[in-house]
Amino acid sequence: MLRRTRLLLELVRFSHTVFALPFALLSAALAWRDEPFRWEDLVGILLCMVFARTAAMAFNRLTDRHIDALNPRTAGRHLPAGTLSVTTVVAFTLFAAAGFVASTWLFDLRTPPNPWPLYLSGPVLLYVLGYSLTKRFTSLAHFWLGGALMLAPVAAWIAVKGPTEMLPPVLLGGAVFFWVSGFDILYACQDAEFDAKAGLHSVPARFGVPTSLRLAAACHAVMFVLLVGLGFASPHLGSVYFAGLCPIGALLVYEHRIVRPDDLSRVNRAFFQVNGVISLGLLVLVLVQLAVK
Repeated sequence: MLRRTRLLLELVRFSHTVFALPFALLSAALAWRDEPFRWEDLVGILLCMVFARTAAMAFNRLTDRHIDALNPRTAGRHLPAGTLSVTTVVAFTLFAAAGFVASTWLFDLRTPPNPWPLYLSGPVLLYVLGYSLTKRFTSLAHFWLGGALMLAPVAAWIAVKGPTEMLPPVLLGGAVFFWVSGFDILYACQDAEFDAKAGLHSVPARFGVPTSLRLAAACHAVMFVLLVGLGFASPHLGSVYFAGLCPIGALLVYEHRIVRPDDLSRVNRAFFQVNGVISLGLLVLVLVQLAVK
């Protein structure tokens, strides 16, 4: 059982929850400045984030298992390699999906109740799961993924406050949308040749690696502009936040400096390390700003 649990956590790359979770907590922290802090909200957000991402990743591994088996970069993943069975992963996906919907019920049990997360759980889950199918029919699959992670800060805000005063979470969500879309395009450059041969759709397969890297950089430039806009839109952010955006911008520049069309060897460093620092860094930055203001 312990071995199977470890394999399932490896399957969904559980440690990479760090990419989206900080943005959900950042959004909730801003919302809590105007709303009383409730432990039910915090627990509900954490559970929803973990279960939604787990369901999405497990479903992705299921739908892509035959494609992964053909790609030398992904052939060693758990389903193509046979270290986990399809039945086990299907059960795990259903468990995570049910856990996500059940977790949204926590917000309806609090005082005062907030039924919005429960109402929206079905459409959100379908959209998040739908990403796994998009590469089969559109090169905009990267932006579908960006939209899926964009839901994290928007949903966390709605979970705390309801659908009111939505400009801050929409700006933050927009920043996440372009951030994720950009780094997913960058990551997909590794598979540009394979995707083109396999008939899969992606920006690198359609436009080539050099153009894709420029488009990813443009996405991250828009992300930075939206983060600046968030600082002006939220009354709770100020000089500390704006000063902290400087190293965030430097990290974005560094991410693109270490990946070149003729050298993709450092894509994983850009994807996993730099982006992890950016997401956690933004959360810490906002928490520090809220503590001193």
